Amino acid sequence: MQQSRRDFVKKSALVTAGVATVATSSVMASSSSEDESDLIKGSSRKKEVLYRKTATWEEYYKQAK
Repeated sequence: MQQSRRDFVKKSALVTAGVATVATSSVMASSSSEDESDLIKGSSRKKEVLYRKTATWEEYYKQAK
């Protein structure tokens, strides 16, 4: 009797973990596709400049080493 209860608990824990994994992966897959469709694209023709090589940045990088 005790052994069958343990087997039941083990099997139910494995099934629950499997269902949780599948549910999580399906939610993550659907949320990533929604993020792409919600992306707002601007109409500006200017190129975004994230970094310019300047003397100030060069000094910063030398001190950071």
